[in-house]
Amino acid sequence: MSNLKNFLFTSESVSEGHPDKVSDRISDMVVDTYISGDPYARVACETLTTTNKVVLAGEVRGPEVKKDHLIHKVRECIKDIGYDQEGFTWKEATKIESHLHSQSADIAMGVDSAGNKDEGAGDQGIMFGYACNETEVLMPAPIHYSHKILRLMAKDRKSGKLKNIEPDSKSQVTFEYVDGKPSKVKSVVISSQHSADVNQDQVRELLRPYMINSIPGSFLEGFDEKDFYVNPTGNFVIGGPDGDCGLTGRKIIVDTYGGAAPHGGGAFSGKDPTKVDRSAAYAARYIAKNVVASKIADKCLIQLAYAIGVSKPLSIYVNLFDNDLDKNKFVEEKIKENFDLSPRGIREMLGLNKPIYEITAAYGHFGREPGDDGTFSWEKTNKTDIFLK
Repeated sequence: MSNLKNFLFTSESVSEGHPDKVSDRISDMVVDTYISGDPYARVACETLTTTNKVVLAGEVRGPEVKKDHLIHKVRECIKDIGYDQEGFTWKEATKIESHLHSQSADIAMGVDSAGNKDEGAGDQGIMFGYACNETEVLMPAPIHYSHKILRLMAKDRKSGKLKNIEPDSKSQVTFEYVDGKPSKVKSVVISSQHSADVNQDQVRELLRPYMINSIPGSFLEGFDEKDFYVNPTGNFVIGGPDGDCGLTGRKIIVDTYGGAAPHGGGAFSGKDPTKVDRSAAYAARYIAKNVVASKIADKCLIQLAYAIGVSKPLSIYVNLFDNDLDKNKFVEEKIKENFDLSPRGIREMLGLNKPIYEITAAYGHFGREPGDDGTFSWEKTNKTDIFLK
């Protein structure tokens, strides 16, 4: 995307009722449950969801959590999302299995701090952070508005205002960029599970307001209704884990920048913050957002690289997309001087040893509002002064 000036770019989002997102939500609930008992608990939880079945697997180290308690909390997640269907329900008809077991001693040895050795990264890998000034929250426009459509739909569905629409939905927004900036929306796709009581014309009328209320009017000027696609395949009554198997960590582009920036490959959900897949990606976003919020660049991409058991990043890469090499070098130096990017340093800087993860599992980990309870701390723009020359 960096060299083109005029182009079309598309991003998609999926709702909290999408099978993969149901799995992400449950995995992050497990993280929060263990961290609530011990801020330094270790969790790597994968969840599979399918017709009337949920399976948890993975490794944990921390407080004792009774299996029945965890299964009860899984049912609470499913109920809150809104599933009480023949093929997937929060009630007893859905069987829930937990196969969580103790963390490998070999992994623990590499990660734990001991003597003079600081805590190491939980794995090798590369993580990217990105920010741009296309929206107020410094996120790319296509993913930001794709998320917003589904978030508003879910809010009204849960309050009872939006009837006959079920939890499993997807959205996709295509923007036309002129001179590198989003200028107008070219197409919008919303696919949503619905009750058997409504036809596709009715579904279209139910969902159309969410497109209009989510996207600023200036981007919809001259929008052609034929480019608004609702359930293009026709019927969508069978959905959720009953229609499609769900797994943790399969929506990594939805979780981040909608394809507008590279992705290191590691998923976030189900991982405690010693896992740099999660914490270093949050730190990279935090830094990139503060760079752009300082207004010294329109966009910023940061890559961090780690080795298992080693605390400091092996490399820090910065791209400000403006061919100003001196400014790029300046930002790189400021990052090294002002940010401790060891796993421990990141956790302390962003306050990550808290049960703040379940809320991240749907509608993106970035571009969200930081909360007083420590949620989305990586979205704060309290470090802009560092980058002002």
